[in-house]
Amino acid sequence: MQASPIRIPTVNNDIDWDFCFHLSQQTKIPAHQQTDELYSSGGSGESEEETKDKNEEKAIDCIFLPKDKLAQSQKKIAQLIKEKMNTQANKELIRCVILSRIIFGEDHWKCAQALASLAYGYLTLRGLPVQAKKHAESAKNTLLTWKANMTSDKEKKEILEALVMLYYTLGVAWLLQNHGREAYFNLQKAERNMKELKEFRKGGVCGLQVSEKDLTIALGRASLAIHRLNLGLAYFEKAIGDVIAAKGDRTSDLISLYEEIAQIEQLRRNHDQAIQYLQQMLLRYIL
Repeated sequence: MQASPIRIPTVNNDIDWDFCFHLSQQTKIPAHQQTDELYSSGGSGESEEETKDKNEEKAIDCIFLPKDKLAQSQKKIAQLIKEKMNTQANKELIRCVILSRIIFGEDHWKCAQALASLAYGYLTLRGLPVQAKKHAESAKNTLLTWKANMTSDKEKKEILEALVMLYYTLGVAWLLQNHGREAYFNLQKAERNMKELKEFRKGGVCGLQVSEKDLTIALGRASLAIHRLNLGLAYFEKAIGDVIAAKGDRTSDLISLYEEIAQIEQLRRNHDQAIQYLQQMLLRYIL
């Protein structure tokens, strides 16, 4: 049994992102400067002090308006994903990047966090690894720089979460394009950041976009892609153990795992073990 190459359609240009990117280029002026220009009172007859007070109030309004829109978009994304409206959800992720640039500036970790989420969205919602890699790479250096200088525990936790998602996205995107070595390299980084996050959160990683199970399975597939069969076997055995512990041994989530671990055993020429795993897979179909 040969390991089948994974192929997925890609799109070189994304109209939604191009439009929003050009829009964001027009909104790089900090909010307080924008409002100073927008609400300048030339010839209004108001005193300088009155004008200053009004401008300050309007500046505050202009800052809070994008923040409100960002919060609305973030809530809308979850609902759209639940309704399987993936393209619309991806557009909201783009909107979040634009709003984050306006609110925080493009060099802030919050903007990089939004880019990492967009990259993950291109990968998981639309199956576009080219776009996923581009946006993940754009976010990487900013997140690493902020992580190195971060003092707030809350912010460091969020940055670690974003790095797990970012490196997972890069790893799976490379894997989908049949570049096993690059995939494994990035997934290892995701694993290290996941470990650091678990220590930081005292063992718990529930609620992450990328689950520990997803990361373990991706590492197993990347190991198989670079022909490290024993390592791949260990990752899939861990994934199967985690799924059984969480959902029991009759869950349909085990079907694909048993199929893939059977493939590894076949490549290792452990044919009897491969057959046993395939029997376990078929049993889940019946159950």
